Amino acid sequence: MAMDGKELVEKLAKLSQVQSIKDIPQLTHALFPGTHCPLMGAAMAVGGIKDSLIVVVGTDECTYYTKSMTIHSEKFGGIDGRCVSVVLDDHDVTFGSAEKVQEAFKEIIEEYRPQCVFLVTTCVIEIIGDDFDAISEGLSELYGIPVLPVHTEHFKCEDHLPGLERTITVCAEMMKPCDCENSVNLLGQRMGDFATTELYAMLQKAGVKIGLQLPCGCSVDDIKNAAAAKVNIVVNDIALPLAQKMQEKFGTPYVYFNKFVIPEKIYEVYKNLFRYLELKLPGELEGLYQNAREEIEKNKGELEGITYIYGNTSYAVFEMNCFLSSLGMVPQVIQTNRYAETDAPYAKEILRYTDPYVCKAANIAPLQYVYDVLSPYLYLGHEFGNRLRQKGIAIVNSDRASGMLGFEVTGYLLQQLVKSVREAKEYRKELGL
Repeated sequence: MAMDGKELVEKLAKLSQVQSIKDIPQLTHALFPGTHCPLMGAAMAVGGIKDSLIVVVGTDECTYYTKSMTIHSEKFGGIDGRCVSVVLDDHDVTFGSAEKVQEAFKEIIEEYRPQCVFLVTTCVIEIIGDDFDAISEGLSELYGIPVLPVHTEHFKCEDHLPGLERTITVCAEMMKPCDCENSVNLLGQRMGDFATTELYAMLQKAGVKIGLQLPCGCSVDDIKNAAAAKVNIVVNDIALPLAQKMQEKFGTPYVYFNKFVIPEKIYEVYKNLFRYLELKLPGELEGLYQNAREEIEKNKGELEGITYIYGNTSYAVFEMNCFLSSLGMVPQVIQTNRYAETDAPYAKEILRYTDPYVCKAANIAPLQYVYDVLSPYLYLGHEFGNRLRQKGIAIVNSDRASGMLGFEVTGYLLQQLVKSVREAKEYRKELGL
């Protein structure tokens, strides 16, 4: 018997009922495709740090990621691979893993000679309660290199993002006081080449040096000297705890510069950044801002009244949905695995226009029944385009936005939206909808 789409929708929460991520339900209990675990997030982060090694401690099943990356990943694979595992057996689980880890570590240091080791725990370690903070501290003293514990228990996390966040945050332990220079650190950039972004171009024109880029590509030395930066630029939520820690530890201010799409928000962040840098705001920014506003006015009429379901994209979830609501678009379901304090003002603004359903992401299989009930024009995120077309829905691709920062994000989004709306209308015409 097929799922009842109406029943699925009725079980969802409304945005007006949400105070935290705990208030956001799953669409169904059985998930497809599900989510990566935080271990994968940790691996993603370490993959961008040269001269470092990731050591995964867990059962043979958990160390699957280790083996998979060693074999298949360009960052980790081959004879010079930077990802190894310490496999625990039932004896270690019963009596503790410290002895095996210490024995394995001697072999690891001799073989790989890393400048830094990220010691990643898994669910079983967290359940049996081995003190890996103390173990890591002891290994650091013994071998004279940073050994940094990263806890990746999946049963306390929604997806892989906490693994990224914790790995980045623990890097603060390697940082040392430095003389301040006219540079910025880029924190949280995961995908794309920062050098191709609008933000990078503005910084280059102003003569600002780029320091640490974590975790998209840096060295251990870059991390150690990160406190030399005048300002930290946080381009993803995963890096906020690190920026806050650096502000507390070194007095380094930070600017939150996510993939925003609201032109006023982008302009505000640019102004804050250049104020911290004590530099004149580049003259081009006023023109870019006005162009963004003109594009909005030009396309607003075509987007008004268009219904959509929001999935997994490169954008800041609630800021973006706030923007779309202000254009007259109608979010029917917003999928997310995060809801932070910074999201609350945007959620409040969305509620001025509409009160959409909310659910956790990564459950695209049963969504087909939701489509039959809600009949949206668009799906924003990753889905099967052919399946959507059969239901009169067009997909809005946003992957290219992962390599953008600034007003260019707004322009690209509007372009994709208009293109997809026209496609959706054609699909619906074909189906007689």
